[in-house]
Amino acid sequence: MGPLAGLKIVEFAAVGPAPMCAMLLADLGATVMRIDRSVAVELGSKRPLEYDLLLRNREVMALDLKSPEGRAMAMDVVAGADALIEGFRPGVMERLGLGPAQCLDRNPKLVYGRMTGWGQTGPLAQAAAHDVNFIALTGALDSIGRKGEPPSIPLNLLGDYAGGSLYLAMGILAALQEAGRSGKGQVVDAAIVDGVMSLMTSVYGVLGAGIWKEQRGANVADSGSPFYNVYQCADGKYISIAPIEERFYGDMLERIGFDAAQIPDRWDRSGWDRAKELFAAKFKTRTRQEWCDLLEGTDACFAPVLAMSEVMQHPHMKARGSLVEVAGVQQPPAAPRFSRSTPETPRPPRTATRDEALASLRQWFGEPRYAELEKAGRLQAVQASSGG
Repeated sequence: MGPLAGLKIVEFAAVGPAPMCAMLLADLGATVMRIDRSVAVELGSKRPLEYDLLLRNREVMALDLKSPEGRAMAMDVVAGADALIEGFRPGVMERLGLGPAQCLDRNPKLVYGRMTGWGQTGPLAQAAAHDVNFIALTGALDSIGRKGEPPSIPLNLLGDYAGGSLYLAMGILAALQEAGRSGKGQVVDAAIVDGVMSLMTSVYGVLGAGIWKEQRGANVADSGSPFYNVYQCADGKYISIAPIEERFYGDMLERIGFDAAQIPDRWDRSGWDRAKELFAAKFKTRTRQEWCDLLEGTDACFAPVLAMSEVMQHPHMKARGSLVEVAGVQQPPAAPRFSRSTPETPRPPRTATRDEALASLRQWFGEPRYAELEKAGRLQAVQASSGG
């Protein structure tokens, strides 16, 4: 089920953004065959497999890609795929004999998706790094934070997942669309630095126009303005306000009991610090729930700042089913939502015995091709997965 049902993707086990991309496509119905390493290695933060949610919705097996037999079996799987996802350093797949040239020679319609931080080329292409390093080089990290404070790290959402996983998923789907017309596959080089630069397009636009100031906390949407900000309440919890438009700003002021004449002109940046002091004092007079009772559901552009453990207590998130329970683990469902081809509830991350891996391969190849590989002894390379 799901809009990508029937699509076959082979994923070579890697960290962070590559598995997230595979999860996004699997969530929407694609069959993703994850090829684990035959010897478990550390991939990212250690946790019990059932909580490694980026690995959900997978078929899985293990191969020794350093052996000729393992590489040959991997190439057989690739030959039956529509797309491939790999997240190694540039050159690793080529050295294994599984690079774009070899795979496209075997499967000319293959979309070969490559996930890196720095890209396949450039002076830093071979350097180890993580999300915060990639967003640091784009100007994004320097732009995030409050005045007078160091840059704030936005988890690893901006680089790994927004600039990386989502752009690779979009690139793969775009290339598959083109392959349907041309009959030819191609390589998708998804570099996190490229994706984050793309996400920064509008900010570079306002910078060029002279509207954006490079100092942190000096702009409308970076905690500089008093009307796009978070404020602490009487109970120590926080609320967010964002009434940028004049009519929404007026609505908020009226509801919280402020006369616009009491507040410095909102577009005069020299008055922003004073306005923030006034707003901070006002929002400290009630608890978060009291402000929710007054402002939620209005045009004041308001929402409480919730901890993750509070999300499902909120009526809107509860009504949307924003978390589902799968095998006892709470997690977000597939997104976005579709009117007809509704994705199934996610399947939990899993390992597979050798027999389970072979059963998945039987479906992947279809009976005739599976029987050919079995007769040729090619399936001997398949091993049980370890969840690594």
